[in-house]
Amino acid sequence: MFASQMTRALSESLPKTGHLPGRLDAVVSNGSCRIGGIGSISQTGLDGLNGSDLLPSLRPTLHHRDCLFFHSTSDRKRVNDSLQAPELDLDRIFPFPLDGFQRQAIAALNANKSVVVCAPTGSGKTLIGEYAIIRALARNQWLAKQGRSEKRRVFYTTPLKALSNQKLRDFRDRFGEDQVGLLTGDVSINRDAPILVMTTEIFRNMLYGTAIGQVGTSLEGVEAVVLDECHYMNDRQRGTVWEESIIYCPRDIQLVALSATVANSDQLTDWIDKVHGPTELIYSDFRPVPLQFHFCTAKGMFPLLTSNQKAINPRLKPKAGKPQKGKQQEVPSIAYIVSQLRQREMLPAIYFIFSRRGCDAAVKELGNFSLVSEAEAAQLKQQIDAFLDRNPEAGRAGQVEALYRGVAAHHAGILPAWKVLVEELFQQGMIKVVFATETLAAGINMPARTTVISSLSKRTDRGHRLLTASEFLQMAGRAGRRGMDELGHVVTVQNKFEGASEAAFLATQGADPLVSQFTPSYGMVLNLLQNHSLEEARELVERSFGQYLSTLYLKPQRQAIEDLEAELEHHQAQIAHVHLPDLASYEKLNERLREERRLLKILQQQSHEMQVHDLHTALPFAIAGTLLSLKGKHIPVSTPIAATLVAKVPGAGKAPYLVCLGRDNRWYVATTQDVVGLHAEFPRIASVDFLVPPPELPLKPGQSRSGGEETGAIAQQIPYLSPEAEVAPEVQEQQRRVAAVEAQLATHPAHQYGNPAHLLKRLHRIERLQEDIRDRQEKLAKHSQRYWQEFLNLIEILRHFGCLQGTTPTEMGQIAAAIRGDNELWLGMALASGELDDLDPHCLAASCAALVTEVSRPDTWTRFEVSGEVEEALSGLRHTRRQLFQLQRRYQVDLPIWLEYDFIALVEQWALGVAWVDLCDSTSLDEGDIVRILRRTLDFLAQIPYVPHLPAELHQNARRAIQLIDRFPVNEGIE
Repeated sequence: MFASQMTRALSESLPKTGHLPGRLDAVVSNGSCRIGGIGSISQTGLDGLNGSDLLPSLRPTLHHRDCLFFHSTSDRKRVNDSLQAPELDLDRIFPFPLDGFQRQAIAALNANKSVVVCAPTGSGKTLIGEYAIIRALARNQWLAKQGRSEKRRVFYTTPLKALSNQKLRDFRDRFGEDQVGLLTGDVSINRDAPILVMTTEIFRNMLYGTAIGQVGTSLEGVEAVVLDECHYMNDRQRGTVWEESIIYCPRDIQLVALSATVANSDQLTDWIDKVHGPTELIYSDFRPVPLQFHFCTAKGMFPLLTSNQKAINPRLKPKAGKPQKGKQQEVPSIAYIVSQLRQREMLPAIYFIFSRRGCDAAVKELGNFSLVSEAEAAQLKQQIDAFLDRNPEAGRAGQVEALYRGVAAHHAGILPAWKVLVEELFQQGMIKVVFATETLAAGINMPARTTVISSLSKRTDRGHRLLTASEFLQMAGRAGRRGMDELGHVVTVQNKFEGASEAAFLATQGADPLVSQFTPSYGMVLNLLQNHSLEEARELVERSFGQYLSTLYLKPQRQAIEDLEAELEHHQAQIAHVHLPDLASYEKLNERLREERRLLKILQQQSHEMQVHDLHTALPFAIAGTLLSLKGKHIPVSTPIAATLVAKVPGAGKAPYLVCLGRDNRWYVATTQDVVGLHAEFPRIASVDFLVPPPELPLKPGQSRSGGEETGAIAQQIPYLSPEAEVAPEVQEQQRRVAAVEAQLATHPAHQYGNPAHLLKRLHRIERLQEDIRDRQEKLAKHSQRYWQEFLNLIEILRHFGCLQGTTPTEMGQIAAAIRGDNELWLGMALASGELDDLDPHCLAASCAALVTEVSRPDTWTRFEVSGEVEEALSGLRHTRRQLFQLQRRYQVDLPIWLEYDFIALVEQWALGVAWVDLCDSTSLDEGDIVRILRRTLDFLAQIPYVPHLPAELHQNARRAIQLIDRFPVNEGIE
């Protein structure tokens, strides 16, 4: 802001010559120059003053040594200059001390570097872009004095038309009307001027028309391009344009990227340095006007943070132990908040409300509340009435009276001309409160003492979410006018959904990082392939910021792959001496052993289940003298004991206890669960019929006593039962197979290389490493080649529709390549279809609106109906549209294919001459929405006459359609 006022003061205080303001039309000869000196003015004292206030301090004195120029002592050469040009003396150009980051940036520019200037809103980074302009204009003066005809130029790009229009007005005031031009799609003013303001899309389009990396006719003499609001690279819809502009810009042209603070400004700078040329990061987090955060409730306004600005004010913390279930906080009214601002002398203010209706309702809520003095009211009435006399249809219903009282709304639904009036009055300090949607935070120069953020969350097309830190900081940064305010105030408001905790969280967060929104488009593909080979196109695509960030983010993956490859190499070296077929044979045999053991286990399980079944069946019928095998819980032995049943005694349950005499001449008391075998194949031992268990033997399971001579004789009659006797024949056969394989493994040749098990373990690790590396490499390739794959997918679709022959654009491809839009292929096919060729201009305008207009909300309406000619033409495009939908879905391409019917009748009626008031009365759309539809249509129509291979009638009808709809309030109204 201070740079703007400084330059305006210079231009007002000294006679205009059609050259650089401040009489930089110096006499430069023989290594010297002469110019009027400028007295010293403090930067702080300058801001906020009108040009007339500065006149007493700007008394020019002529001294030979007070030259604004001094010859460069370096051997650096400027672009296309065969002679050295002078550099500017900053102490003479800027009559106030520059901040450190400003001097650093200027020094980098003078060292022939590009710069990324990352600083808070209101810190003065615009001065650096204006320095590039002043330097170019000064060089033009110097070149003229040298008798040279070439001119130096600066392109100043902005993300929005409204910003471009504002810059045009500002630069005209500062540098003279003949020095400034404008390009915004449908508007071209003084396009050969040394200062050319344009939207970033226009700059990108100019680069498309030039062999990338070269200085074509449109870029001749351009020494610097200012990319204002460079953080717009984060914008989902426009981000690609910024990246393309930087990638395609010739390296000889300096880039001056001006951005709000972002978390990864170093990455942005490093990327530009790689793809464009030497670039220096100029970073500052210093705010000349510090921000003070407040929180407003129905009880009053309180400091939001502690004195160190790092934590929430303890008074605002939710009280612990007192949950208020279901109770909502009382929300302060807008009138109350504005009255608080007025009492505390915190006006003027920008009051952010995230809905158009909310902004309009806020204006109404203030009723007849006046915020201006009598003198200000008189000035307001004079300017507003003069505007309405010039533009009687531009007065916004319900807001003219409010504007008289210093209250206004500013959002996309308002006519652009009315918004410009609001902006100008606010800049003059006449408007005290402007209720605005967040679009106002996007760079429009409307400095305020205070910003009010009514809500900390907003609705998006992806649902309701909390504001990001960057969104919050962008709005908060509008507070504080340099040179006028000691503090900028940011007021957050209690509402039903968020409170002080959320406000403090956002106020203490750092900025978000820039992320890439780079997305290849049909136009990009066709324009690149018109001038480049497929390999060159790939190189350009892979220079995107998205690719750069992917490379950084995938760096850990690459490192992981390198680590795995090193481990793989180590393991492979450890088994280099091994004859792998031997190891493979050993492993195969080992797998066979595992299988044989598995079968053995199954057979054993089956045999055991059969034995248990047989035992449970036979035991109840076993009589004394029956031969049993005992082993179990109560007979804890390693191998079963052969024993004979002596008696059954009552047990604890239904089953009896078994009193047995073992072959070892010991008595045992067992349960039926301890019997593992019943050998009916042996005759019973009859002599046990006369045995009686010893009296000292308790008849409880697990009890055991030694036998005597009598039992010893009987024990000797018990036959020896080998362990195999308990094993089923099929189990024994399987056991032999297992033993045979074990013997083969024990004598296998693989043992000569070491422990085969360890070697196999290492071999398996090698296999897993190879698989892991392969998987990681595939994923890495997929992510690292994401943008190129998208590019290739678009090529396939273009080939399907005959736009490419191999990689060479056909006539159809050249048609699509000449168009700029959301989906150039769709627009090109629509124009080439023949459906629009014979339409009258008003029907052509409506048809074009259908192709470029987004589908509106379902709750909106219009009373007009589209003509049959338009419906017929659009109906003929449906089949092509359906095919394109199918192919885009197959290749996962997410580009819109508009074919809107609901509101194109408005365009047709406007082209037929319907009055603006009647047009607005016949629809629920806001005026700003209608203008937006008409301007999008106008942008597209303006391209048609320059699209090749179309019928001359279509070119002519497009020109006529432009004439029909390009009238106030649709036209920009810039004179």
